[in-house]
Amino acid sequence: MSTSFLVTKTPKKLRKKRKKKDSPRTKRVQTQPNLIPHLERIVERDALFRFINKTKQFLSAQPEHVLRLDDAGKLHRELGFPRGRNVTRFILRHPLLLQTYRHTDGKMWLGFTDLMENLLMEEQAIMDSMEQDRVAKVRKLLMMTSQKRVPLSKIHHCRTVFGIPDDFRDRVKKYPNYFRVVDGGGGKRVLELVNWDPLLAVSAIEREFVVDEDGAKRKFRFPVKYGRDLGLELEDTRKLNLLNTLPLVSPYSDGSKLDVWTIEAEKFRVGVVHEFLSLTLEKKASIHHLVEFKEEFCLTKHTYHMLLKQPRAFYLAGTEMNWVVFLKDAYDESGNLVDKDPQVMFNEKLFKYAQMQEMETGSEAEIEMQ
Repeated sequence: MSTSFLVTKTPKKLRKKRKKKDSPRTKRVQTQPNLIPHLERIVERDALFRFINKTKQFLSAQPEHVLRLDDAGKLHRELGFPRGRNVTRFILRHPLLLQTYRHTDGKMWLGFTDLMENLLMEEQAIMDSMEQDRVAKVRKLLMMTSQKRVPLSKIHHCRTVFGIPDDFRDRVKKYPNYFRVVDGGGGKRVLELVNWDPLLAVSAIEREFVVDEDGAKRKFRFPVKYGRDLGLELEDTRKLNLLNTLPLVSPYSDGSKLDVWTIEAEKFRVGVVHEFLSLTLEKKASIHHLVEFKEEFCLTKHTYHMLLKQPRAFYLAGTEMNWVVFLKDAYDESGNLVDKDPQVMFNEKLFKYAQMQEMETGSEAEIEMQ
């Protein structure tokens, strides 16, 4: 008898497992052979030290640099640890920098070690010595914006990227010839440019173009779209595309007047991102930092794809939803910055201490303590 009417099922163990679709949250931007491991490791390093960086910022703003441990457990966002995790586990990873102790009120408190307090004083000295450099960076940022003004909250949010001190809002009062703080409505304070300085309105790529014109031209590509019926020879096509290589539209010009979908406008936006990255300490920035200035810099929602089209100048690391963009020429083959700001060298020393579990006799950390 025929059994075709019977419903049969494939055993579970023999079923083919459906491959899960990659989501932008987990899908990597780069794959082999385009992967640059040493730049990817920098992104991993930042994630590893997120807790110590955020905790340093938050505790430094607290009276006496201390915080009740019960309160610390509720401040996962401010201290940079995953929600639902025990904050004590993260504190114990950095015994040279963070400590817990029982106060006279019977409660456990979180605070800095003596070594960390000494490091904070060293960092403050660096901030003071680099003040003029940071002022120039902020002036250039304002000059790049369409309205020559930026909410102070945005600068504060991105302050660590540029090495701007926490008290910059107060320091701007010392420079009335450069800045003016105005009311932006809704309780917002806006930093406004007072004087335009043509000497500052020169981008890093323009300076590079003067030194190495051919190298600067090879760095960017803006191929022209044209119909096949033109019947251009290969050499003619190359010459036509060569006219659209270097973004000569200055990032210090008014991008709001450009037609959004023209090559000229894309040249401007690429130039703005390049100049923005050149002003950062580590010549890199995350999507969150760029989005912060999206309106001021006339950027579009297609910034991610725009940067992917310029692999000679930029390298995008991380995932499609949470990416970081690097200036490739700013790093050597080992992943080290070619030019290091004093704040970068301080951060490297901080990360070294953050990985140490105990004090080594005669080490630099012991000298710092003394």
